[in-house]
This record gives sequence, structure tokens and C-alpha cells, in this order.
Amino acid sequence: MPKVVHFEINADDPLRAKKFYEDVFKWKIEHWEGPMEYWTIDAGEEVEEGIGGGLQKREKPEDQIFNYIGVSSVDEISKKIEKSGGTLVSPKITVPTVGYFYMFKDTEGNTLGIMQEDDSAR
Repeated sequence: MPKVVHFEINADDPLRAKKFYEDVFKWKIEHWEGPMEYWTIDAGEEVEEGIGGGLQKREKPEDQIFNYIGVSSVDEISKKIEKSGGTLVSPKITVPTVGYFYMFKDTEGNTLGIMQEDDSAR
């Protein structure tokens, strides 16, 4: 069964947000050496429950915290989203060496993402 596998915090000032989350929660936040400006968040020890996430510059004023649901096929699930009354709000996104994503709105207007991991993504 698909579950939430990643969260993403959008910030007007990512370095200020990084300091805040490190100071308050002691999260380990490191700059990612990928194709975009992004920081990975290690939000606890491996033996603890929970998931990790990311921190990025806010692109739109309405961008808040996004949750990503891990799926085996974003193409298959994107069709189910639309069939069930949801709306895709992005084209298929490829992040090299990470995988594939779609952003969508559910029937209540909440924005979430679906994520298919694939380290061979180009």
C-alpha cells in the first residue's frame, strides 16, 4: 500500500529555515549536490519512526509543506487520480538519479505529490 515517503518544506529564505529546524529539532540538513538548489533533511535516527524530507526555495506564495506518496508507477497512479476526481497540477517531472513525480490536487483541493523512485532516471 502506498504511503507518505517524503516531505518538503518551502521557504522564502532556505538558509534561515535550515537554521530554525536545526536549532529547534536538531535535524541534520545538508545541501544536495543535485541539479537544483535543494537541501536534504535527516529528521531522526534510522531506528526512529518517521520519514526524511527536503528544504527548497518557495516558488509560489501558496507553496507550503508538500507530502509525497511513494508509488510503483507515477503514470498508472496519475490516471487513477484523474479518474477519481483529482487534478494533475504539474507535468511529469524527472529528477535525474532520483525518479519521477507528479504534483496533484485531491478532491478537497489539497496539493500532494506522487513519487516513483528510479536511480536510472535521466
